[in-house]
Amino acid sequence: MSKRLKIGLFGFGVVGQGLNDIIRGQDLNLEIVKIAIKNSDKKRSLNANLFTTDHNEILNNPEINTIVELIDDADVAFTIVKRALIGGKNVVSANKKMIAMHLAELVQLQAKYGSSLLYEGAVCGSIPIIRNLEEYYDNELLHGISGIFNGSSNYILSKIFNEDLEYGVALKQAQDLGFAESNPILDVGGYDPKFKLAIATAHAYGLFIDPDKILNVGIQNLSEHDIRYAREKNYKIKLVPTARKISTKQVVTYVLPKFVKSDDFLFNVENEYNGVTVQAAFADKQFFFGKGAGGHPTGAAVLSDIAALRYDYRYEYKKHHQLNGLIHTDNVNIEVYLRYTHEYTLEKLKVEHITERFSRNDYKYVIGNISLRSLLANRGLLEQKDVFIAHTGKYTYTEREFQTIAEEEISLN
Repeated sequence: MSKRLKIGLFGFGVVGQGLNDIIRGQDLNLEIVKIAIKNSDKKRSLNANLFTTDHNEILNNPEINTIVELIDDADVAFTIVKRALIGGKNVVSANKKMIAMHLAELVQLQAKYGSSLLYEGAVCGSIPIIRNLEEYYDNELLHGISGIFNGSSNYILSKIFNEDLEYGVALKQAQDLGFAESNPILDVGGYDPKFKLAIATAHAYGLFIDPDKILNVGIQNLSEHDIRYAREKNYKIKLVPTARKISTKQVVTYVLPKFVKSDDFLFNVENEYNGVTVQAAFADKQFFFGKGAGGHPTGAAVLSDIAALRYDYRYEYKKHHQLNGLIHTDNVNIEVYLRYTHEYTLEKLKVEHITERFSRNDYKYVIGNISLRSLLANRGLLEQKDVFIAHTGKYTYTEREFQTIAEEEISLN
């Protein structure tokens, strides 16, 4: 039999209200006791007695056994979640930045105080990717995980490639629909998918990676030249986070725009939808698809975690505790398309093995190999307006070599 949950909810924005909509009218053996908000003067549809601006009123309430954290401030969210876990309260959160930045400490707190933190809603909205990585793939050898993790940037790119909208117009539409913030750099700059990738990598490979060590390059410098090049090759451009094994003991991670071919699952993932591809040794390639933004899709993921807590579910972090010897590395070369203005850019990034080159006064590009380490060391250069970079999908090793790595892994296990 499930236990009754008495919930203290932090945040009543898009996701908080979406969660309330889903819960309302259902017999789920749970009750929202109190809701913490910032603005007490704002008119709301629920009884005013439900709301408070005092966090202590929730965190110090012994009746409340479950905290649901749905605010947008990562620092405040961490304070709330940490206090709750230390106090023995279980927590559900959708704050991807907070979780990615503090995951190792949060795991330690759960073990020390016997509490549970669940966060399915923090990664890819309605897609249940964390639970699948944690449970379905717990004994699987994963070669790679990649996809579209950010609905805002994907909406913008969909409007550009499907409706010929200019970048600025598509961005404005995304903002008007609530998919992108007034300052959209967290989305279009690749920060949001980087935090989500860090969390997914912890469950896929057991690696707790500092997000600052993951390269993120966004789509904010996308130009008509880059769009035209992609169309000439029958590609679409998608912003793709990737975690991939490059040997039996090494994993690379990065977030880059990518040229996607028509036979790729991600080619037809449009608008605010997300898609995740998992490539495994035994299960082969599998694809997850669903809405990655919006109050109801994310609220549904949050409710799934709440429901799991009724049966004392917790993440076991099996791959992390197995001490499997995997390490995070930036020692890999990838093939990229690089648009630039000054030759200094090529020299600084140490572009090698150039297979394609085009040059005119206002537009230059090359196709060549660049080390991930060099890209990380030159993040500032990649943010300059006259530079755009996209992964072609190729590595310095061949697919045959990658298959050899996969076969070695299977034989070792």
